[in-house]
Amino acid sequence: MEIKQVMEQTLQLDGQAIEIYGWIRNHRVGKNINFMMINDGTSFDTLQVVYKELDNIDVVQKFNIATAVKINGIVKLTPSGKQELEVLATSIELLAESNEDYPLQPKKHTYEFLREIAHLRTRSNTFNAVFKIRSYVSQVLHRYFEEEGFVNVHTPIITGADAEGAGEMFQVTSLDLEQINLDDNNKVEYNKDFFGKKANLTVSGQLLAETYALSFNKVYTFGPTFRAEKSNTTRHVPEFWMLEPEIAFSDLDDVIKLSQNMLIYVVEQVLTKCPKEIEFLNSLLDYDLNQRLKNLVNAKFERMTYTKAIEVLQVEVENGVKFENKVEWGIDLATEHEKHLTDQVYNAPVFITDYPKDIKAFYMRINSDQKTVAAMDLLVPGIGELIGGSQREERYDNLLAMMKEKNIDIQELQWYLDLRKYGCVKHGGFGMGFERLIMYITGMENIRDVLPFPRGVKSLEF
Repeated sequence: MEIKQVMEQTLQLDGQAIEIYGWIRNHRVGKNINFMMINDGTSFDTLQVVYKELDNIDVVQKFNIATAVKINGIVKLTPSGKQELEVLATSIELLAESNEDYPLQPKKHTYEFLREIAHLRTRSNTFNAVFKIRSYVSQVLHRYFEEEGFVNVHTPIITGADAEGAGEMFQVTSLDLEQINLDDNNKVEYNKDFFGKKANLTVSGQLLAETYALSFNKVYTFGPTFRAEKSNTTRHVPEFWMLEPEIAFSDLDDVIKLSQNMLIYVVEQVLTKCPKEIEFLNSLLDYDLNQRLKNLVNAKFERMTYTKAIEVLQVEVENGVKFENKVEWGIDLATEHEKHLTDQVYNAPVFITDYPKDIKAFYMRINSDQKTVAAMDLLVPGIGELIGGSQREERYDNLLAMMKEKNIDIQELQWYLDLRKYGCVKHGGFGMGFERLIMYITGMENIRDVLPFPRGVKSLEF
């Protein structure tokens, strides 16, 4: 019987004989009575097993943490105890031994240490909760978009184009890196490579998702993306997951509405379906986590232009607030600016719109002032930027001019320009770093602690 089923059927099982399988999370041997805490992965809770008289008691008492066992016993209600029930074991059978040097003992460990044993850290309560929530949020996102009539598009991971124009891409090649052949101009002969041209890992599926939006109206892509950005911050890794919806016949207001509704839906579902995990993380990591998530569901989302946000921040500076980064029109808002707006000024989620075109991507629709674009970022308390999106430039001449201005390879993206010639309507979408969302929902402060096996600069373990 699964431990989850045992926990859900407490009253019905009182006095019943059951059989469970699991791993020992904790083991205390006493003079007259012995205790095991057993977990089988189906429940966040561990099940307390008590044993006194067993045929093999001398062997069982020597079982180490992480030993896998099969237990037969009788369920007993314990309303006055920490758990509602326990199991009085009648037999305990060894399934798989665990060595004495098992590194994840029942004591406090640093996150840095746990990252070194990422193959074992999900056996800790913290990471059990984090990755159970991560799995559930992924399912919820798919369910939300299915209910809203979206088509899921699997965009390719290998690409020949840079969607962002930033150039921070990982190259993919089948050429022998020990002996690269160069042509007469001392250039790599990419025509001899696997694809016959230079190839990279994708930084975004957005541009290709747009092609499907102009056929299916509402689509989304959700998968791994890669940035060859040598950053060692708590918010950046070279491999992460992105959610990117695209909607046709829409403007920036529609994109904002979609992102807000989606976020509220996800948080509501997590609060309902993962209460034990949230309660544990609230008590361990972030005492405001539970309340902050509830506040978001009922919050009034603020909205202001980038220009207004700069003005608000400049007033804060005049009133004595000190920022490490200068506040002036034209800057890309830093995390400290974003968190100040959400946590100190408004104490609420904030949409920032109409950013300067010079700091945004080439595909964003230019506004009538010719200085800003119809872009938006959603900032949330405790995190800063969570979602970034825009209305896409549907006008051929405007898009072409912007591509030239930002030195985008027009020949490489001619197909993207072609879309503007064949019934291209107003459309838009957003991108959300999945790990940023999990950080927000769990209270974890380092992105490496919400990724199963994080990659990093000079780090490629597991």
